[in-house]
Amino acid sequence: MSDDIRKAFWKALDASPYVMVGMTGEREHHIPMNAQLDKDANSAWWFFTATDNRLAAGGPAMAQFASKGHDLFACISGTLRREEDRAVLDRLWNNSIAAWYPGGKGDPKLVLLRFDLEDAEIWTADPGIKGLFKLATGMTMKGGNLGKHAEVTL
Repeated sequence: MSDDIRKAFWKALDASPYVMVGMTGEREHHIPMNAQLDKDANSAWWFFTATDNRLAAGGPAMAQFASKGHDLFACISGTLRREEDRAVLDRLWNNSIAAWYPGGKGDPKLVLLRFDLEDAEIWTADPGIKGLFKLATGMTMKGGNLGKHAEVTL
């Protein structure tokens, strides 16, 4: 099951790569970020941000994800690090990123962060016919009636 739910997670994230990210142990609210995915790097993703963003210093972090159709949810842990490889920045750069940085790739406020993924808890919301019937009739729900849950290593 964990391989299936992991694959479903990557597919959903690719369709809508928006997550809420915050530093682990901090009292500050998480902030929305657009994850830059690389099909050849399934244990990391990247964020373009600014030097004055509270995530820019890096460290242990958590990301929250809800799929476009609200049928998959995930809480992901990992570590944010500044990406120093200029080839990665060049590969991920696009017009929607350029719109935020007037100085282009050389903008002094530009920071590329790599989120090295560790693990995640993933939930799917797929009640099936039995689960829908229980919801509609007020029957007692049990774990698994509304979908699947897995703790996975990313």
